[in-house]
Amino acid sequence: MDTRLKDKVAIVTGGARGIGAAFCEGLALAGAKVVIADVLDASAVADRLGERQLSSIYVRADVTSKASVESLVADTVREFGTVDILVNNAALLADLHTKPFLDITEDEWDRVMTVNVRGTFQCAKAVAPVMIKNKRGRIVNMASGTAFKGTPNFLHYVASKGAVVSMTRSLARELGPHNIGVNAIAPGLTMSEAVVVNPDWTGAASTAGIAARAIQRAEVPADLISTLIYLCSDDSNFVTGQTISVDGGALTR
Repeated sequence: MDTRLKDKVAIVTGGARGIGAAFCEGLALAGAKVVIADVLDASAVADRLGERQLSSIYVRADVTSKASVESLVADTVREFGTVDILVNNAALLADLHTKPFLDITEDEWDRVMTVNVRGTFQCAKAVAPVMIKNKRGRIVNMASGTAFKGTPNFLHYVASKGAVVSMTRSLARELGPHNIGVNAIAPGLTMSEAVVVNPDWTGAASTAGIAARAIQRAEVPADLISTLIYLCSDDSNFVTGQTISVDGGALTR
């Protein structure tokens, strides 16, 4: 049994489904007390963890709202006493559609940036004072292989994930003196429950993604968990500012 995160307190944004839900389960199985944060109803995820005697709570939170994020952190501290880990997973992806950048409206651009970039910033900003006080912490941001590939017809999402990579590097510099590690995971196209029902990400797109990999199969949320646990645990004590590609070898850097 993996106990590397025993009694650590972890917030996972976007934890109601897909990769986020898998992360919540993986962290809990490694011993963490998990706060499942989402604008969607995540009570089913909390119930599943509870049935396995794993410690978690669901807190409704909107990462685009400063007040909501601050309330999330306050609720976490009230329930569990602290925050050791933040997983910035909440993002717009599965509900987006590919299109030439000339067809992306300013409103859609702003919506993606508000969730994917400002949301990551606001969550990090909210947990940092707790981690600084404790002189320890781990922040894991979710980037994307698209930021390194320059994937076409998806400019708003690709740009947002490029910003996450850059934020990860800068936050690592600022928070390193406080013994807080900040890293990112860059998945390939991952067949989460919301992605598999979007025709833009199945069929030809999925086939092309698999063909580009050294390990030629579909990526699933479970493929990301071991890297997440590593980055959240003491195993990565001297690793910060990094973006780790977990995509079956589609990217080699």
